[in-house]
Amino acid sequence: MFKFFINRNWALWAYVGSFTILVSIWLQVQIDVKINYWFGEFYDLIQKALGTPNAVTLDEYFSSLLAFGKFAAMWIALSLFTAFFTSHFLFRWRTSMVEYYHSVFDKARQIEGASQRVQEDTIKFSRIMETLGTSFFEAILVLFEFFPILMTISIGLPILWFGDWQYGLVTGAFIWSVGGTLFMILLAWILRLVGIEYDLQKKEAAYRKILVIAEDDGSVRPKTLNELFEGVRLIHFKSYLNYFYFNIGRLAYLQANVLSAYILIAPAIVAGVMTLGVMQQLVRAFGRVEASMQYLFNSWPTLIELASVYKRLREFERKIDTLEEEVRT
Repeated sequence: MFKFFINRNWALWAYVGSFTILVSIWLQVQIDVKINYWFGEFYDLIQKALGTPNAVTLDEYFSSLLAFGKFAAMWIALSLFTAFFTSHFLFRWRTSMVEYYHSVFDKARQIEGASQRVQEDTIKFSRIMETLGTSFFEAILVLFEFFPILMTISIGLPILWFGDWQYGLVTGAFIWSVGGTLFMILLAWILRLVGIEYDLQKKEAAYRKILVIAEDDGSVRPKTLNELFEGVRLIHFKSYLNYFYFNIGRLAYLQANVLSAYILIAPAIVAGVMTLGVMQQLVRAFGRVEASMQYLFNSWPTLIELASVYKRLREFERKIDTLEEEVRT
């Protein structure tokens, strides 16, 4: 899977491409930081306009909206470029994997589900990495940029349970985010979500294989097909039930998550020690830091699928290595 980064033929795409994606994501985060400051200024302007009639002119109001429009246009342009370039980058990665599998396919064809590994799992791997890879780097960069902003804004503000401690809001975000992520990991482990996804794909592969054989071999009886499909049905129903339990915890946490920042800054709001603009800026920065810390939590269903795909491809490559070792000996 990772020969893409050690194969000379793909070195340019592997390393220059990775650098280009990182720079593009970093620029998006910088624009997001600018937008966060804009939120503070804009809502202070709103508070001023609502508090004192005619204190703000229409020119000032629309000028502020135009500033946001400029930031948004730059962010959209970069986002489109990143998505487009990342798609090409990951298809090259998939191509490097497929080229290797093609080169050993005379041996690999002996492995059950080989065609599915080469065609279906490689495209799943690239599509999942397209989503998770960019969001992972964005989460790291957002945390790096917004963490100091959140600390700076919250200095001197009373925070629930932490008082005036300057690290109170950041600590609260950390406890809430990491605690939620650990809870989801524990719940997924108890419910065996990765193992169920792996078993599901294996049973689907076995069923697909016998259907292909049945097209050319009349000796395959309906009873055999029914038995295999019964296994598929049972594992799907088990998956639905376990994901139902998992989503109870996940959705409950996400709903509570909406109020987490407002709960922590409740003493500052009640005391009236900050403006509307500062509150909006702080809540948005808190949300960005919190979302970065919750990367595993927010990506958990996709991570489970990636773990299953990785497990199948890794097992496939181990079997190829074993066959090649047997040929050499």
